[in-house]
Amino acid sequence: MSLASYELHERLDRLSSASADRDILVSLAVPPEETIGEARRPVETDYAEASQLDERSFPKPLTDALETVRSELNEYDEIPESGLAIYAGVPDGDLVTAVFDDLPVPIDESIYRHANEFDLEPLEDVTEPESTHGLLVVERGGAALGVLDDEGVEPLESFESEVPGKSSAGGQSAERFERDRERQKREFFDEIADRARRTFLGDDPVDSILLGGTTGTVETFRDEADLDHRLEERINGEFAVEYATQQGLELLAEKGQETLEERDRDDVRETLGEFFDRVGDDDDPVAYGREEVDDALAFDAVETLLLSTDLEGADLQELGERTEQQGGETVVVPDDFPDGTRFAEAFDGVGALLRFPID
Repeated sequence: MSLASYELHERLDRLSSASADRDILVSLAVPPEETIGEARRPVETDYAEASQLDERSFPKPLTDALETVRSELNEYDEIPESGLAIYAGVPDGDLVTAVFDDLPVPIDESIYRHANEFDLEPLEDVTEPESTHGLLVVERGGAALGVLDDEGVEPLESFESEVPGKSSAGGQSAERFERDRERQKREFFDEIADRARRTFLGDDPVDSILLGGTTGTVETFRDEADLDHRLEERINGEFAVEYATQQGLELLAEKGQETLEERDRDDVRETLGEFFDRVGDDDDPVAYGREEVDDALAFDAVETLLLSTDLEGADLQELGERTEQQGGETVVVPDDFPDGTRFAEAFDGVGALLRFPID
């Protein structure tokens, strides 16, 4: 997972967990086509009213949240090109503020409200899925295609096979029937392959493909279908699934989840493995712990920064930005697998592969 994606998801998770016993949490989302004046108007109206009314009509935590949103809005002369979202409130005695002004996809919904929880719906579509996986179930009686992303399984299409069952007749008629049946089966497999190519390799190609079906059918499909080599390269596992339906797609996603999680960690494992190797080898420069990595960043020596998800978001952002400024890359290391836990505990969750050694 990229640092930017991790930070965005982490901030949204924190906001989604906030709640209050009164409607004192303020949510404001503004699409890029609106003016800053339109965004300010309802906030200024409520703030002016709150300043004139007593605590029962406008609780002080709500007034404080409105003042915060008002102050944040005053930092902008116009709405940023991807829109602007501001959240402020005092859910448990401490002021929570979050501003989103550089989102990967523009906000398309305008909202302003105060409630007992933050309204994150306008941001649901702007957090791009970290990865998208194609789902393909191939059975003798039909096929089903879908995609799996952070939001879950989305069925796309399913269609039935017109290949007849096996004949019980004998002689030449049976042989001719079997030849026709084999031809129809190959044509059906080629149709599946063509639909998969158009579905999974379009303008937004999937990152990988999970293939489901009974073992014999899947093997025959891969052997006989005219499958695009780019699809072959993306197949990330075969799984026993009996039904070419939405239920079959969901079962395929469930069975393939562990495989996908392992695949997503491959790059992290490789980088983390190199880090561990360098720690025990004086020939390749490495730094670990906040102080050493700070020194390495001061000398522009960091080639690859490793940060554990166990760290606070502010630390992640500050170190990641410094690394990016000197042309390095950042790898976020999950702390929910053994090597990730070891990295978090033994090295304080901060490490770096260096371009050159520093004293």
